[in-house]
Amino acid sequence: MRVETETGSEAPRSSVVRALNGIAEIVLVAAVLGELSAVIINVVARVVLGVSFLWTEEIARIALSTLTFVGGTVAYERGDHTYVRAVIDTLPLYVHRRCVALADALVLGVTVVALLSSFRLLALNWHQTTPILGWPVSNFAVPLTVSMALLSIYAAERLWREHRASALGVVAGVLVVALVAALSQDLWRPWIAGDVGILLSLAFFFIAVIIGVPVGFALLLSTASYLWIGDVAPIEALPQQMVNGTGNFILLAIPFFILAGLIMERGGISVRLVRFVHAFVGHLRGGLLQVMVLSMYLVSGLSGSKAADVAAVGTVMRGMLKKQGYSNAEGAAVLAASAVMGETVPPSIAMLILGSVTSISMAGLFIGGIIPAAVIAVCLMVLIYVRARRSGMVPEARAPWSVRLNVSIGAILPFLMPVILFVGILGGFATPTEVSAFAVLYGMFLSLFVYREMTWRSFFRTAVDSVALAGMILFILSAASGFSWALTIAYIPQRVVELLHGFNDSKDIFLIGSLLLLIIGGSLLEGLPALNILAPLLIPIAGKIGISELHYGMMLIIAMGVGAFMPPAGVGFYVCCAVAQAKLEAASRAMVPYLIVLLIGLLVVTFVPWFTLVLPHYFGFRG
Repeated sequence: MRVETETGSEAPRSSVVRALNGIAEIVLVAAVLGELSAVIINVVARVVLGVSFLWTEEIARIALSTLTFVGGTVAYERGDHTYVRAVIDTLPLYVHRRCVALADALVLGVTVVALLSSFRLLALNWHQTTPILGWPVSNFAVPLTVSMALLSIYAAERLWREHRASALGVVAGVLVVALVAALSQDLWRPWIAGDVGILLSLAFFFIAVIIGVPVGFALLLSTASYLWIGDVAPIEALPQQMVNGTGNFILLAIPFFILAGLIMERGGISVRLVRFVHAFVGHLRGGLLQVMVLSMYLVSGLSGSKAADVAAVGTVMRGMLKKQGYSNAEGAAVLAASAVMGETVPPSIAMLILGSVTSISMAGLFIGGIIPAAVIAVCLMVLIYVRARRSGMVPEARAPWSVRLNVSIGAILPFLMPVILFVGILGGFATPTEVSAFAVLYGMFLSLFVYREMTWRSFFRTAVDSVALAGMILFILSAASGFSWALTIAYIPQRVVELLHGFNDSKDIFLIGSLLLLIIGGSLLEGLPALNILAPLLIPIAGKIGISELHYGMMLIIAMGVGAFMPPAGVGFYVCCAVAQAKLEAASRAMVPYLIVLLIGLLVVTFVPWFTLVLPHYFGFRG
């Protein structure tokens, strides 16, 4: 990888960084494949022999910690961490470069703080042992320490490589501000105790996001600043809460589903599904756009990863849309709108996160998301039909039955994947994590041995890309876990309850306020962190005022998706523009009617709970 420096020349990464990153990638692939094997062996032993290997739980937690922190480090080195630079991109080039340099300097600062505090955490947990294997509990935090050390090296190297002219000045400025604040803390701390401290920390977060600090590191910066400014807990609480954020076994489904999604995209599975949909609905008004919506619905039900879904469908259809005269901007808009709809199609990473931070049934979420996604899909397809008819677009010819038969035969094996998912989860045969492991195994079988569109070499690169993407997501969730804990000890949930009581516990006001909060949060926080932070605070309140937690969780997921794929700040929208090769300004204009329809569909799902609850109630799930 080569980058452009402030002087306009290109500079390669240092050999040390390349070597460290290569080792980290090998460790990550070994972790994900090793844990994949352990999960599958455990399921087979339970089904065939009637025994379970309890030690796999502890191995899984170490693997998940490795994937989170080391994977997040690799994602940072690759430039894959999500950030919002819509504001600084409008600034003069000189100011823009200083903001980017400051963002990297803040990443360096917060990782050094986390590194130093993690040593104390390791010492505190060294004499505690795990119940099954008897290993030191501190082993769970070792990947965090390694990660922070690598991140410090990477951030320092990036500062020197990309911002050599201003790096020393920026770093010196940050150090001077921190030193002055530390030496004068006895003077200013009494004035900002309590609520002022949490407000300042929130301000630091938003400022950090605006100047381009990656979202995960902005969350760490805000949490660390609150611990220091408010003097509410020792700084060791920061790495402790980050490690605690990786302790839920169900989160292991995230790297598995992402790997399955990338295997689908690169192994010839997704393209067969798109061809199937095109053969049956391509003749409708706005045919290819209709195909895109339905393809996103189907593919979302297989991979669980929106990034993988967008890439899988968008890259297949980009050339087809261009041949039919559709603009790249229109394709990007429909792709983004369809991705929002796909947030509630099981399996969904948003559902996995919601189930991991709340008491809502994961199976209930999976089955409950099918109809709400279909409602929004129908709304989008009606809009596409009306717009195509008004523009006078001539529909394609209907595909002959011989073609439909061929593509149907080709789609049989890919369609078996959702059957595996639903039978495994709803039948109680396996957990979502276990089912996701078999989804990876099935995808590998199709791509490597049936379709033969993937080699072992390309599979290794796919595994590396998947663990980097999963690491980025898990790292953000880990940072969001600490941020959510900081909000809790600042009594934010209690303030929300008191505010709600001020409106006489109005359900309608609470629902509308929740939608706005998640849309804004989803736009600023890349989506998933907003859900991770706000859902544990809001869902108990919804239950207390008589709103179904399952239904409420579903509307939060959709609202989060609207924010994540909403221009101009939604990170997901940038991904769609990149995949569709569309300019941001043109795609933003094209997105307006689809955004209006998405909001209408969101309101329908919000105020008609039947769409969410009918299937869960039929299958015996309550909530």
